[in-house]
Amino acid sequence: MLNCPGCGEENPAKFRLCGYCGTALTTAAPSLPAREVRKTVTIVFSDLKGSTALGEVLDPEALHEVKERYFGAMAAEITRHGGKIEKYIGDAIMAVFGLPRAHEDDALRAVRAAMGMQAALRRVNEDLTSRYGVALANRTGVNTGEVVASDDPTADQKLATGDAVNVAARLEQAAPENQIYLGDVTYRLVRDAVEVESVEPLELKGKAQRVPAYRLVAAPGLDGLVRRHDRPLVGRDAELATLAELYGQVSRERTARMVTLIGDAGFGKSRLVHEVVDRIAVGARVLTGRCLPYGDGITFWPLLMMVREAADIRDADSPEIAQDKLLAAVGDAEVAQRLASAAGLSSASFPLAELNWAARKFFEGWSASAPLVAFIDDIHWAEPAFLDLLEHVQLTALDAPILLLTTARHDLIEERAAWGTQPGSVRLVLKPLSDDASARVVANLLGSAGLSAEVTTRIVQAAEGNPLYAEQMLSMLIDSGALRVHDGHWVRADETAEIAVPPTIHALLEARLDGLGRAERAAVEPASVIGLEFPQSAVESLSPQSVRTELPAHLGTLTRKRFIRPAQSSGAELTYRFHHHLVRETVYNGLLKRARANLHLEFVRWADRANADSDRALEFEEILGYHLEQAHRYLRELGPLDTQGQATGSDAARRLSAAGRRAAARGDMHAAANLYRRAVAVLDNNDPQRWQLLPDLAETLIGVGDFAGAHGALDEASGAADRSGNARLKASSQLLGMFVRLYSGEQQDDWSEETLRVCHELIPMLEREKAHNEVATAWRLVVLVHGIAGRFTQASEGVAHSIAHARLAGNERLVARNGLMLAINALNGPMPVAQAIVDCEQLLAAGLSDRQVECNVMCALAQLKAMNGELDAARLLYRRSRALLRDLGQGVYAASTGIDLARVELHGGDLALAQREVQADCDFLAAKGETYFLSTMAALLARIARDQGRDDEALALSRTAEEATASDDMESQALWRMVRAPILARAGELLLAEELARNAVELVRRTESPMLQADALAELAAVLAIAERHDEAHCLRAEALALYESKGNRVMARRCIAPDTQAAC
Repeated sequence: MLNCPGCGEENPAKFRLCGYCGTALTTAAPSLPAREVRKTVTIVFSDLKGSTALGEVLDPEALHEVKERYFGAMAAEITRHGGKIEKYIGDAIMAVFGLPRAHEDDALRAVRAAMGMQAALRRVNEDLTSRYGVALANRTGVNTGEVVASDDPTADQKLATGDAVNVAARLEQAAPENQIYLGDVTYRLVRDAVEVESVEPLELKGKAQRVPAYRLVAAPGLDGLVRRHDRPLVGRDAELATLAELYGQVSRERTARMVTLIGDAGFGKSRLVHEVVDRIAVGARVLTGRCLPYGDGITFWPLLMMVREAADIRDADSPEIAQDKLLAAVGDAEVAQRLASAAGLSSASFPLAELNWAARKFFEGWSASAPLVAFIDDIHWAEPAFLDLLEHVQLTALDAPILLLTTARHDLIEERAAWGTQPGSVRLVLKPLSDDASARVVANLLGSAGLSAEVTTRIVQAAEGNPLYAEQMLSMLIDSGALRVHDGHWVRADETAEIAVPPTIHALLEARLDGLGRAERAAVEPASVIGLEFPQSAVESLSPQSVRTELPAHLGTLTRKRFIRPAQSSGAELTYRFHHHLVRETVYNGLLKRARANLHLEFVRWADRANADSDRALEFEEILGYHLEQAHRYLRELGPLDTQGQATGSDAARRLSAAGRRAAARGDMHAAANLYRRAVAVLDNNDPQRWQLLPDLAETLIGVGDFAGAHGALDEASGAADRSGNARLKASSQLLGMFVRLYSGEQQDDWSEETLRVCHELIPMLEREKAHNEVATAWRLVVLVHGIAGRFTQASEGVAHSIAHARLAGNERLVARNGLMLAINALNGPMPVAQAIVDCEQLLAAGLSDRQVECNVMCALAQLKAMNGELDAARLLYRRSRALLRDLGQGVYAASTGIDLARVELHGGDLALAQREVQADCDFLAAKGETYFLSTMAALLARIARDQGRDDEALALSRTAEEATASDDMESQALWRMVRAPILARAGELLLAEELARNAVELVRRTESPMLQADALAELAAVLAIAERHDEAHCLRAEALALYESKGNRVMARRCIAPDTQAAC
């Protein structure tokens, strides 16, 4: 026999190509040394108990014979199920399933081997008891997990190391005598095929947390993963129609046809067959067989299954009874004899041609009274002799309505390219499901308890059209607690939880991957490091020298085997893409971490050269930062960083932070925060480069509403500034801290006063240091203080200073933000509406460099349009702004536009719409702990409720606004009083109502906002009118009208016109 240098399987001496993976056997494979890889394997650890005591009662020679008999029986069971003895440790056996080549059912093989070992132990004990008067006992642990091992298929011992090995040994130690304990991942891989009893999570030596475990009770021989056929078939209407047509042809013409459904594992081939049987082949006789992936005497196993089904042969039947039943079923002794031979029911042997003849006669006879549907599953595992049998039946059956309905993966066509092309045979290739169909699969799995569109989309995108992948991802999320039922709907318990590769899917993909030759692995592994899509030239640069000359051929083989496919490319560069992102992840996870790190670094070096030639370095800076980040991560996980590791982190931080600055400049704050956070994470705590990035990180975290994160970054920056004496860093931390206090509601009553004091103290020092960016930030804070107080003249002066320094710093984003302050001043200050509209439109036309600022200017313009009576235009503006801010991931700022929405709709619009949307915005801000916008929005929501006649709700909302409002926020302090006063007046509390309304007037008279002043006067007039003090109310309305008119608010001016009275104001 010859061992394949690619996959390690044994082949007959005459083979020139490996029968398993196609690697050349007669010529030398590419010179690729054996190496270590990461693999998911299943470990069986079994230890013989009480052997020391046996030594006291048995002669050493007898003890040797006993142990030899025991270990031989155990090894035979392990080998029979495809395991490898890793090593013997005293009286313990350690076996590995999945080395050198993984199989999708390695965990199930290991569990069945463990059960077989117990059965073998019982047989051994029967003999030992009769011969020596002794009996043996053992304990067994079975665990699945990742190990590091050699990929040398000729090595006697693979020396698998990893936590999975230790846990298997600990499970064995915890198991009772003659019992088997399964680890959690093993159980999840085989749970449909076993009966278990849960045990209390085990406290195992060396494990910080208790480990789940299960006591194996039975393994009745089912699949480790039972496919669900009780849900509606989705997305296969065209295939179902084709199969219905073929079945109709078989029935009408009494002819034999064979259909092979070809598709990747999990595509729903078996599910489609069951639909044919249930819906189309009504009245047909149905027989079912299945090819097995391993075992003794399995060549004709599917035929055996169908014969047993047709003759009603039971496991308990003796060979004689079975043969009698078979003869009764087929009615022909010669046919029955040959079928019995093929099915292992007799020791007689016959040539293959006679077995094929008997099978044809069996199918013909079984289809005599009704069409026969013979369903044979998984024929990619079929032996060549059985495939020949199927073709013989289909081509030679006479006057027999037979539909041979088979399923296979693409591997079958690799091995037998002409399969399904002979007359009367059809190959039907299943395509991935559409996103809509995949979403229906997810919905059907969950039943009436629906799932949010966001989570469904994530699962659908990850599954990429494979229904089994979607099912297993969903199952894993539920099992892990990442999804839970709340109020009759599935919701995410952890918003940050990633959708990982389920172990069932990983097992399928790793088995496929291990079918590749070593040279093909050497080609696809660098590709997995590059990403889902990769250029051939990059793979060539990263591949071993011995692989490069044949790289196009290797990529062609990988394409034919459906690991990769050509990708659309705009240039001359030949580009490929992995068939599925889970395939890429499986390949990538098989690499050692050090190998991953080196390949990431090699790719960055290749990309830097390529980008320098094309002048595209900035375009790929974030991507290359990611590759450096990954290299740094793996190097750090493998031990203390050396100089190269530290330099890798520094380079990663430089590129990621540069990408973060660009993201912030375009207003994509979520992306910016993510990039800055990652840039900071790859730097040591004492690295000055890290300290300089902390203020940038804090600013972006403020933008996304993560105030706690911003606090943490600024506290660290402030501490670093104190230790290093960096006054500029200290000032930056103080200034940004003021923003955090403002937006998070932490500002005390003295926030405005303290902010002005700190800013005016820092500005001279920062100007001496030429720290223009920090000076511009300080002036922006000054502008905010004056704007909140309604002192728009002083605010405008501060804007001019901030813009000047922002330009000196080259900070166009800060220049744009100050442009926003100009728009806010134009909206809220005394500038007439007509002129304010012109100024805002000019700002937008000039092209703002920050999309967030652009959105805020649009909102200011929306309010101005509403004042001018242009409600439709106003709605278009605020809706565009809200949509864009949400698209940018700026949830807090998107929610803050509820203020603009409310004010637009209060000018005579749709209050019901406003109530729904503004309430949602309030809830969002409250959940974030934001109070700056919430205080104003809650007051406006109260006003909307009051204007709709819901005074109780309005009163409660006014209290929410009151609690959220800072003492120096003139607008919000006035707003909650304005809303509440008329409600109290209508309730008869006239004195308190008037006091609140007059307090509101007093507050807004300190501002330069004609709109606030007019609104407060109008509300006081309403309170006095309820008290029937009409003359005073008339005078106040007249004053409010004058202010509305001076501002140019035509809508509110018309609403404020009072009936004629004789009052002298």
